[in-house]
Amino acid sequence: MRRGPARGAAVLTALEWVVVVPAKGRLGAKTRLGATLDEETRGRLALAFLADTVSAAVAVPSVREVLIVSDAPEAADLVRELADPRVVLVAEGGAHGLNAAIARGLDAARTQHPRLGRAVLLGDHPALAVAELAAALRAASVHSRALVADADGTGTALATARPGVPFEPAFGGRSAAAHAASGHVPLDGVWPTL
Repeated sequence: MRRGPARGAAVLTALEWVVVVPAKGRLGAKTRLGATLDEETRGRLALAFLADTVSAAVAVPSVREVLIVSDAPEAADLVRELADPRVVLVAEGGAHGLNAAIARGLDAARTQHPRLGRAVLLGDHPALAVAELAAALRAASVHSRALVADADGTGTALATARPGVPFEPAFGGRSAAAHAASGHVPLDGVWPTL
């Protein structure tokens, strides 16, 4: 006789994810470095960060698809260069601002993959470790909504929602507090590249 979990016991299955990565492209990228680097150098740096971020995300076994949200030609070039069918470009389509672009990506993720978790990962994680992102997503999978704060604790490096759970992005400024106020559980973990 085959035995399963006790009646009423929760059964957690491995959650798969769609990761949404917003990208500005070269123009207007990394403006905080404006006093140090010229616009062309900042743009190349931003694209290198984006390539690192997307490459790490698509290498995580639980990530089914990565959606890059951008109208920038450089983002389309990156999708072609990566040549991975799991990396898909989603046009901003007139969305104004970071959160509007992210919302467009989240809508595409929910529509195309309603049974998958949704994660937003900003595209500026150079040398992002695959194992760290995988561990953070694993930790997030047990919460309806979760977040990983950035290094200084005020911004959001990663925000997630399980399938069917509403997700209203609140990136920019003090986004960690805004996401926490909307129900995202802050995750504790040692993920220095995230």
